[in-house]
Amino acid sequence: MDKSSALEYINQMFPTEASLSGVEPLMQKIQTEIRRVDASILAAVRQQSNSGTKAKEELAAATSAVQELMLKIKEIKTKAEQSETMVQEICRDIKKLDCAKKHITTTITALHRLTMLVSAVEQLQVMAAKRQYKEAAAQLEAVNQLCSHFEAYRDVPKITELRDKFKNIKKILKSHVFSDFSSLGTGKETEEPNLLQQLSDACLVVDALEPSVREELVKNFCNKELTSYRQIFEGAELAKLDKTERRYAWIRRRLKTNEEIWKIFPQTWHVDYLLCIQFCKLTRTQLVDILNNLKEKPDVGTLLLALQRTLEFEEELASKFGAGTEKSRSKESTNDDEEIEEDDEANDRKRIAEIRNRYQKKDASTEPDAKAQMEKDKQKDLGVPGAGFNFRGIISSCFEAHMTVYVELEEKTLMESLEKLVQEETWETDEGSQTNILSSSMQVFLIIRRSLKRCSALTQSQTLFKMLEVFQRILKAYANKLYNRLPKGGTGIVAAATGTDGQIKTSDRDERMICYIVNTAEYCHKTSGELAENVSNMIDPQFVDKVDMSEVQDEFSAVITKALITLVNGVETKFDAEMLAMTRVPWASLESVGDQSEYVNGINSILSTSIPVLGSLLSPTYFQFFLDKLAASLGPRFSQNIYKCKSISETGAQQMLLDTQAVKTILLEIPALGKQTTVATSYSKFVSREMSKAEALLKVILSPVDSVANTYRALLPEGTLSDFQRILELKGLKKTDQQTILEDFNKHFTTATNIRHPSMVPSVALPPAATTALSSAPASAVVASISSASSAPATAFASALTTPLSAYSREDVLTRAAALGRGAATTGFKRFLALTEAAKDKKDGPFRKLFNS
Repeated sequence: MDKSSALEYINQMFPTEASLSGVEPLMQKIQTEIRRVDASILAAVRQQSNSGTKAKEELAAATSAVQELMLKIKEIKTKAEQSETMVQEICRDIKKLDCAKKHITTTITALHRLTMLVSAVEQLQVMAAKRQYKEAAAQLEAVNQLCSHFEAYRDVPKITELRDKFKNIKKILKSHVFSDFSSLGTGKETEEPNLLQQLSDACLVVDALEPSVREELVKNFCNKELTSYRQIFEGAELAKLDKTERRYAWIRRRLKTNEEIWKIFPQTWHVDYLLCIQFCKLTRTQLVDILNNLKEKPDVGTLLLALQRTLEFEEELASKFGAGTEKSRSKESTNDDEEIEEDDEANDRKRIAEIRNRYQKKDASTEPDAKAQMEKDKQKDLGVPGAGFNFRGIISSCFEAHMTVYVELEEKTLMESLEKLVQEETWETDEGSQTNILSSSMQVFLIIRRSLKRCSALTQSQTLFKMLEVFQRILKAYANKLYNRLPKGGTGIVAAATGTDGQIKTSDRDERMICYIVNTAEYCHKTSGELAENVSNMIDPQFVDKVDMSEVQDEFSAVITKALITLVNGVETKFDAEMLAMTRVPWASLESVGDQSEYVNGINSILSTSIPVLGSLLSPTYFQFFLDKLAASLGPRFSQNIYKCKSISETGAQQMLLDTQAVKTILLEIPALGKQTTVATSYSKFVSREMSKAEALLKVILSPVDSVANTYRALLPEGTLSDFQRILELKGLKKTDQQTILEDFNKHFTTATNIRHPSMVPSVALPPAATTALSSAPASAVVASISSASSAPATAFASALTTPLSAYSREDVLTRAAALGRGAATTGFKRFLALTEAAKDKKDGPFRKLFNS
């Protein structure tokens, strides 16, 4: 307990003086408790001392027991060694007897097997002499097994003699078997009924001999079967390309006729399979010679018919000896049958279409080099059917190098179809169409798809790649057709004389047609990429990296760009009459500012007619591109058209400024006319920037003569001296007055050029507050500020610039408008102009409500 707790405890025990009488008993009680605790501690110490002594005694006893155990273990180990020595001495004689027994048993077994071997070899010799093939086959197996037991006794003379004798017997059997098989196919099998059975037994002997014997026998048999084939089809009469089908008919008849006879061969030999492989190799070699020896290009019909029959034969072999691909093939054939029902090609194309009906693309790539193919197939000749060897392409690949005539015919047919489609094109979409693309584009890709199907059924190698190049040329030609269909500008002497050289005039139908061309080119761009992807999936791997349709896509992209530029130029040409009307307005003699001018209404009418149609036909991306180009063209043209006007008075400039704002509003509302839900912010900023240049030009014209140079440098810092001189002419200044202003402007212009400053800070002769305000105030307030500087004190001008324009009330606007109608003072109207400039962007402001009512 801490001190404070002890004190509290004492105070609690003895709260009063009367309670102090209990101190003495309490002390006695505490002393008694102390003595009791001391006694307990002493007893515990004594007990601990006794426990330590006992533990030492127990440890010593355990150590003694361990030592005694070690002695006993050592004694047991010594007795075990003695026992092992005694056992070895007892069994020493028994081990010798065991080895002797083993050697005697081995000797007896070897002698017994030797006897069996000698007897078996003698019996085999007799069987070979009598041509007892069935018994000899079983005996061969027995002798082979017995010989395997004497591999370790090769150096023994008797064993060597028996092995040599066995080899001679096998040679005799081989010669007898080969001699008997030589009579197969000569007609003896019908004269001697037992011959087939004898040959069937001979096959058992061949199986018992080395594998090379079977290979040699089968090879000799196949060569013998194909001897007549060589003689027949190497002759001048049948060694022709148009006789290819008869080759396959010959092997079919041969297989069918000898089917029963060839049952003498075991099924594991696959004689018919190996015969077909040899037939295919020989046929390929002969066809290569025929194709290489042609003096002229082969006839396309004959070439394709031969290739078709070859593909049919290869597919037949693949189905017969393949690994179960028939179901997938039949399914692909069914799909192709449905597609061919829609194909109404010319009669000379039907043979090619039949190939596509029955067979789809081949499963494996073919080697263009015949020798490489032969080397590759050598390792597969004796394989099990369907285990690796592929009949597809074994013969047909030799046609690959001679398919140029087919490619040329396809290209000619496609080009003629393209010309026909373009001639029949109405350049309008079908009623109710949702795609807004020309029907000829879909037809072009339809005929390309059909051609691709035909070609992929024939080959997936070099010819297919050449066909891809043909497709590229066809699509480029179609892109050129679309490009040439776009409206062209006027050319020649008449166009130059009338000032329409290079101008593109478009009707409403032309604008729709241009939109259709844009959509069609976009469709072709996308579908060309899909075509390249499809070709990549079916062409041989070595050509995949070469499949590229980027050039074709670039052609259609160029068509899209040209079409949109043409559309912009065509719409812009419609503004020619309105721009001419703008220059013919008597701006110098206008008495008052009224509603927007007629040429503005004409611009609005043109856009209101064209834009909704264009917006509904073009995609949002291309419509936005069109808007950007239109704004980039119309904005600068409007500004330049101001320079073409004659003298402009202050009232004329004020009216023109009002018209400029109206044109700007019309341009900003174009996306809404085109029913575009979203408008790019950049478009609004671009329109505002371009039209602000025209507004700045008009504000310079409105500025007082003595400050026009400074205003020009402030609002048009990139303006040239010739533009400034034209502004002075528009203001109606005389030549002498212009000269003074130009000299002063030229001094500042030269100084700014020498110091390479991009723009001169205006040093207008205005109060300091006005100078500060000009650098930060919006362009719409500059006119009012400059005009106020010429007649108002500096404080009043600064107040006018710093007062928020939105603070003016509707009554103030109406009052100033009424004063304008009665011919108000110039300074009053300029203040009103500044007020309207601030309110022009407010759709619900008093200025807009005033003129909309």
